[in-house]
Amino acid sequence: MAESPAHRFGQIIGEVLEAAVAPLLAAFAEKHGLYLDKQGDRPCRPSKRCTWLDLNKNKHDLDFVLERGGTPEQLGVPAAFIETAWRRYTKHSRNKAQEIQGAIGPLAETYKNARPFVGVVLAGVFTEGALTQLRSLGFSVLYFSYESVVAAFKKFGIDATSEENTPDSKFSKKVAAYEGLSNARRAILPKLLLATQKKDVAEFMAALERVVSRQIERIIVLPLHGKFADLATIDEAIKFIESYKEEANAQPIERYEIQVRYNNDDSIHGSFRDKSDAMAFLRTYLPMPVAAVSKRR
Repeated sequence: MAESPAHRFGQIIGEVLEAAVAPLLAAFAEKHGLYLDKQGDRPCRPSKRCTWLDLNKNKHDLDFVLERGGTPEQLGVPAAFIETAWRRYTKHSRNKAQEIQGAIGPLAETYKNARPFVGVVLAGVFTEGALTQLRSLGFSVLYFSYESVVAAFKKFGIDATSEENTPDSKFSKKVAAYEGLSNARRAILPKLLLATQKKDVAEFMAALERVVSRQIERIIVLPLHGKFADLATIDEAIKFIESYKEEANAQPIERYEIQVRYNNDDSIHGSFRDKSDAMAFLRTYLPMPVAAVSKRR
């Protein structure tokens, strides 16, 4: 079945949105020594899709993932999950917001020790309720209004407006107008979209910066029959647990309570009965040598 002109034009807007975000994330990845995963060839996965697995081995296709320690050949630890989406009508936008939540939520839980940034870049018509729900779940939201999209395309003489009763003949003209642009002019269009909402773009990137650049400030280890140890580094915490003499205490060890605190007030809590599990938890925070990143797909 041939693709409808309406569907194709929606794809074009989605492609422009991704093309607007990709250079920002590529520059950010270079600045912070991260790997940017996105759709395309990558030797460590079987397809071109940017697919990640959750704890239950369910597959989730994403637009962008920033990784610590990642390379084309090896998967890293996620520092950020970012999805993009264009929707023209409210009835579709609600479903898309839930779809994004269903894709990124399980992955954020899977990699909760890394506390990755979760973000969405949306364009078109999304209800305030849908945006508020995403924000309440911890998503950072960059939202380009329908009017911003129309304004960016209008600068190239393309009428991006549409209604549910817009005929295919009009969508065909929109598609032809876009496909008639030179590569150079197509490259400018995403930049024009970013320019329509510079402040919102800056705020989204600042939120990403705050999460990715945070530093561990302290690690508190509390063996539940002794005094807590307030330590400065992951290595010190591992050494403390490794050398802790459980048998020297009157009561057997109940469990290890661990709290990792960051300088942006984030904190992550773990509770473990076994010494080996406590140390394994802490090791997930150590810098990962590129050569040691295992293939997980």
